[in-house]
Amino acid sequence: MKKSIMVLGAALLLGGIASAQKVDFEEYNLDNGMHVILHNDPSAPVVVTSVMYHVGAKDETPDRTGFAHFFEHLLFEGTKNIKRGEWSKIVTANGGVNNANTTDDRTYYYEVFPSNNLELGLWMESERMLHPVINQIGIDTQNGVIKEEKRTRMDNQPYGNFLTVVKENMFKKHPYRWMPIGSMNHLDAATLEEFQAFNKKFYIPNNAVLVVAGQIDVAQTKEWIQKYFGAIPKGETLIKQTFVEEPITQTIKATYQDPNIQIPAIVTAFRTPSMKTRDARVLDLISSYLSGGKSSKLYKKIVDEKKTALEIGAFGLNQEDYGMYIIYGLPMTPFTSADLLKEIDEEIVKIQTNLISEKDFQKLQNTFDNLFVNTNANVEGIAENLAKYYMLYGDVKLINNEIDLYHSITREEIREVAKKYLNPNQRLILDYVPSTEKAQN
Repeated sequence: MKKSIMVLGAALLLGGIASAQKVDFEEYNLDNGMHVILHNDPSAPVVVTSVMYHVGAKDETPDRTGFAHFFEHLLFEGTKNIKRGEWSKIVTANGGVNNANTTDDRTYYYEVFPSNNLELGLWMESERMLHPVINQIGIDTQNGVIKEEKRTRMDNQPYGNFLTVVKENMFKKHPYRWMPIGSMNHLDAATLEEFQAFNKKFYIPNNAVLVVAGQIDVAQTKEWIQKYFGAIPKGETLIKQTFVEEPITQTIKATYQDPNIQIPAIVTAFRTPSMKTRDARVLDLISSYLSGGKSSKLYKKIVDEKKTALEIGAFGLNQEDYGMYIIYGLPMTPFTSADLLKEIDEEIVKIQTNLISEKDFQKLQNTFDNLFVNTNANVEGIAENLAKYYMLYGDVKLINNEIDLYHSITREEIREVAKKYLNPNQRLILDYVPSTEKAQN
């Protein structure tokens, strides 16, 4: 009886969490094609104004890479009504913060203000869309900023280029084969007219979703949105090109020499399906089971018990068209990269052969419940999730019910999906080794 009461109490507690986590929202379209999502949260006097554009590195051409990431920076340069260098000063002076980020699939801009500055946030984002100043001064300035970013984060960073090498080996046709930061030579060669044309094509209302989340008066917010965004002209309808990769049927082997490291790394990567698919969600569970933190199977076995590696880790790169599951490790002397790969493969074979235990399965469910709660724990996370689920998944309701999809996955599915995607003939093996050459400055 006591056990039953405890179970009932736990169920009620989880039910309360699910109810508290439900994100209420309203969505509609403006006449110019811009999608709008509103989320009223009166719990704190803050508001997020954000715009996600459906443009990322995959929308570039092979001879002009890096444009989407470049615009992440460039569109802070100024507008017709916001002088160059004043954007962040205006935000800070009004008690706010702002930022932006770019992936292969989309670009996201946002401001967080005290709720009484909502109109300011909406005006600023409408200025970015309608009146950006794209001139040679701004291009030259941001070109230097991005070159320094690449030197700091990639070229002079230990293991800083391993994802670059993985992507260029895993994709042959799809633009996922290059990094969002792109090629500095391409950016140097691009003309002002090319940058202006890129802006005109992609940074348009019918290629964007506006999310306003926080303490808002919904009726007043709608009036301001119409006032500042309603008159922005609709852009030309975008036709997205589709890229289909041939299946990987034999092991791809590659070597990269990094002058910034002393300890070699072994990297193995598998191509996975679109993040919108059920299989991608099953692979998320597999990734967590094998390599999600220090209690995962790979870490406990390879680092804690056998001490084969100094470090072992993995991550899934979930994307709109394809994804990747990437495992990496640094062997501990006297073990080699080959020894480490053997240990990794043994754990993958186990999950392909046997059902994971009920205890481990329940642990996975608990882990993903926590992730679900945490990603919607603040208004900033909610705003980005609302934009993401609309733009990349085509279903805003997933902000509330995606966790149900994870709950519906079975142990049998985990085994079958591991068999389907995590085989030696379907992967890249990258030997990431030290080089005697000096690092770039």
